[in-house]
Amino acid sequence: MKKGGIGAGSASIVLIFAVLCLTVFAVISLSSAIADSALVEVEATLLKSYYEADTLAEHILAELLEADVVPGEIRGVEILSGWDWDLDVETVSYLCPISEKKELYVTIAFYDGVCDILTWRMRDIGGWEPDDGGMSLWPGDDDEPLNLWSDD
Repeated sequence: MKKGGIGAGSASIVLIFAVLCLTVFAVISLSSAIADSALVEVEATLLKSYYEADTLAEHILAELLEADVVPGEIRGVEILSGWDWDLDVETVSYLCPISEKKELYVTIAFYDGVCDILTWRMRDIGGWEPDDGGMSLWPGDDDEPLNLWSDD
């Protein structure tokens, strides 16, 4: 007489499949956590460097406020001064390095013994270069250039 129900072989296959799925999910979770950790470390380093540059910029600003004449350099940072014809004031600008790819750019306006901060921001160093990998669109069967803007 035959017995009904699930046999031991099919239960083993289901168990092996479940363990395999759990293992795959664990590996995916671990790799995601490692990638997130690396990203957090890079961000923490950038943030620490930003605050160091911000502190340097604050010290330079304090020394500029105490100076009678704008010096050419303070704490190893070149100070550029000039006249802003649009605002009709003397402006001073300087760059505090943050990392190899970023810097803190500061522009200050001086008038009547008062200073006004015009710019205090982090910006990228270097320019954007387009990818010239040689990849082109397929022109079609009739060897005419592909026009993406046509209404046809």
